[in-house]
Amino acid sequence: MNSKERVRAVLEGETPDRVPRFEVWIDALYDELGVSDPHFAHPELGQDVVMIPSKIPEASNAWKDGLDEFGRVWKGGIYVDGELKTAADLDRFTPPLTYASQFFIEEKADIVKSRYPDHYPFFGTHIGPFMSTYMAMGMQHMFRLLRNDLPLVKKVLETRTDWCIAVYKKALELGADLIVLGDDSAYGGGPMISPNLWRSLVLPCHQRLVKELGVPVIWHSDGSMEKLLPFAAEAGFSGVHGLEPPAGNKLDEIKEQYGDKLVLIGNLDVNLLCQDDLEAVRIDIQRCLAQGGSRGYMLSSSNSIFPGMNPAAVKEYMKDYR
Repeated sequence: MNSKERVRAVLEGETPDRVPRFEVWIDALYDELGVSDPHFAHPELGQDVVMIPSKIPEASNAWKDGLDEFGRVWKGGIYVDGELKTAADLDRFTPPLTYASQFFIEEKADIVKSRYPDHYPFFGTHIGPFMSTYMAMGMQHMFRLLRNDLPLVKKVLETRTDWCIAVYKKALELGADLIVLGDDSAYGGGPMISPNLWRSLVLPCHQRLVKELGVPVIWHSDGSMEKLLPFAAEAGFSGVHGLEPPAGNKLDEIKEQYGDKLVLIGNLDVNLLCQDDLEAVRIDIQRCLAQGGSRGYMLSSSNSIFPGMNPAAVKEYMKDYR
């Protein structure tokens, strides 16, 4: 099998020749890892997938300083709050859907696709409806409005779902065959909102998104996902990514309960990639491969490759383990 066939086999419930490698976000260490171009990082580092190239529009303050077009406030590249407080703010902080095209590098997408035709093309970013809503409104403010003005929260969720669909449809136009929906919805103790509220508030957004995109969609979230996994299956997601071990996500138990419903991606502890113990990295890789099994699992870290990781540990992780 080539890389594209390998990933497709897992998504279609078949057994590949080996467990695919599917690191979703490779955001750092390009020089240390010997990557010739950030947009070629996935295949150059042995992953079976390739990311459709994207960018932050030049005029946007996202991941910089100040207030961005979605109402999010940034300081030194770190998110700090949201300014969408009232219904009157919604139009001000909801760009037109045509703005979605400015988040992609179309000419680079053609280069990536032609250079790596045997790799599975995908696109993923953190613009999920729930996450985009609490970032735009500010977490504390949004959670207060769940009690005081639920209709406004629902309206913001609807606009953010529209935005998600527009961006992801553009990625599909550029050649993506799979979408990773970054929608962080949990913390170490469990979901950010109750399962009952999730069912009425967020699940319909996820169901609509999956239906309208019409391709496999993987849901990424940090935190303890145990109480949200039933909703992943009900929404129609093809799988889930992350499965953060320190948050209590046990791959073997999740595999036993959801292995016939969801493709599982991740569970490698990113903390090990920030340290010097390479043997610990190897042991955790073998644990993931054993617990994930040869069917319905793809190897990935529980988050991403980010600044501050130990390049030697990341190189160890990127080796061809079978």
